[in-house]
Amino acid sequence: MTHTDEGLQKPVIPPAESASVHDLAAGRGVSAWTTSDKIKRLAWMMLGGVLFRISFHNWYGFRRVVLRAFGARIGAAVRIRPTVRIEIPWNLEIGDESSVGDHAILYSLGPIVIGRLVSISQYAHLCAGTHDYTDPAMPLLRPPIRISDEAWIAADAFIGPGVTVGARSVVAARAVVVRDVPPDQVVAGNPARFVKPRVLRRQAAGSANNQGNRL
Repeated sequence: MTHTDEGLQKPVIPPAESASVHDLAAGRGVSAWTTSDKIKRLAWMMLGGVLFRISFHNWYGFRRVVLRAFGARIGAAVRIRPTVRIEIPWNLEIGDESSVGDHAILYSLGPIVIGRLVSISQYAHLCAGTHDYTDPAMPLLRPPIRISDEAWIAADAFIGPGVTVGARSVVAARAVVVRDVPPDQVVAGNPARFVKPRVLRRQAAGSANNQGNRL
């Protein structure tokens, strides 16, 4: 017996549809980056990023110098581990005495602003880049991320594009945050939801003292 393909027809793409597919492919092939951007990113990947990664684990000052040399705005006493992945350092700002833990990803296609006394734990992912999925060409979007003073992004948490995490808020481990988090909240889950307010001991002590003064 012989097998034949009789009766099987290949789909025929109408000319207009075929042209639109080619136009779409051409549109997706257009780079969102200028030549200058590409050169700077290559320099970071080949030089700055290598120096950053091979530095000894507690050479925090050295890594601050490297990042500043590539345009990052890094405050005093900032502690960034050598395994942190930073995509575009000149889109990064970190305030005084903040820390970024091992294997965290600061995907700074757009601006990422981290305030003072912020803790970014290991494997956290701050993603300041996405695509417009309503456009067939899927153009790159670079909404900023802001992590406000004294916030904590716990291990393996994901902060999506355009998100602001309010001052002193906590994003629990492996939470997925796609909307703004108001100040003084604890959020958890996927998608992240409000769990409880964050009350710092200094606030609780101040409240107790105020009540005592009224007695």
